Amino acid sequence: MAPGSTDRKIDKLIHLMVKNATVVVPGPKIASEIGGTRSTVWQYIEKLRALGVEIKGHPSSGYQLQKLPDILAPSLIRPELGDNQIGHRIVHYFRADSTNSLALDMAAKGAAHGTVVLAEEQTAGRGRLGRAWYSEKSSGIYVSVILRPSLAPSAASVLTLMAGVAAHQAVSTVTGLPVDIRWPNDLLVNGKKVCGILTEMNAELDRLHAVVLGFGINVNHAAMPPELKSIATSLRIEAGKVCSRAQILAALLRELERKYHLLLDEGGAAIVRRWSSASSFAEGKRIRVLTSTGEFQATTVGLEPSGALRVRHDDGRVELLVAGEIVEVK
Repeated sequence: MAPGSTDRKIDKLIHLMVKNATVVVPGPKIASEIGGTRSTVWQYIEKLRALGVEIKGHPSSGYQLQKLPDILAPSLIRPELGDNQIGHRIVHYFRADSTNSLALDMAAKGAAHGTVVLAEEQTAGRGRLGRAWYSEKSSGIYVSVILRPSLAPSAASVLTLMAGVAAHQAVSTVTGLPVDIRWPNDLLVNGKKVCGILTEMNAELDRLHAVVLGFGINVNHAAMPPELKSIATSLRIEAGKVCSRAQILAALLRELERKYHLLLDEGGAAIVRRWSSASSFAEGKRIRVLTSTGEFQATTVGLEPSGALRVRHDDGRVELLVAGEIVEVK
């Protein structure tokens, strides 16, 4: 078991309670099934209650689940993935500093392709360009996926686009919301950000050893902090109802599996086509480009097969963006 990760006994307890959701499960039965003591069972029940899982205690008889929990327990997610490689191993944390940091460390120690690292809460979530990522407890999806593609490091840009396409498909399918992708891979709903993706890698000049794709999805945040509410939102705010984090996560992992094999089978051009068809930013969008050296306004004119964004300056000159940040000019 990874250091600090959720005890497998808690995962077994969640699975047992969900399987017997309509009945009172005796404490001794739970203890026997998970391989712990009744005292341990009580401690785990309290930990789950702190996460918002509604479990009723019946004196002298046991515990009963009041409603199905929206907790990202491996035992609830893995059955939704079939025999997919992505998600064959899921490492769950109730609280972690950064799932990307944990995944990079696991990858360096030999973690297999498709390993998934997720947390109910992050204390030091990281976004692109060194920014912090707001990670409210039990409200969002904070997950990182380890990939080991037989590709050159130059493919990193397309892997980033692939992650955006997979997240777009998963979120739009599950919620029905109109989701847009802003280059390279921010998901927007009604012009506000609901998902950020951070790609990090371990590579040599000619070979990728491991790629970590980190996703932060604002799912059930009832409100955003004042400093973020003008630029960020949540699926709950936009849909007007609570969304299932488990359902969205399972859909994301399934889509990642599909898009990863599409990339390996058909190449980067297939990913670029799907990204372009899903994004209003691909072509004809008036944008402001922010770089380390300054900013300028331009119009988007499509993507290169490499994933670079073509932009046309006002003087007609076309430039390829391989890094940086863009925002729509309204």
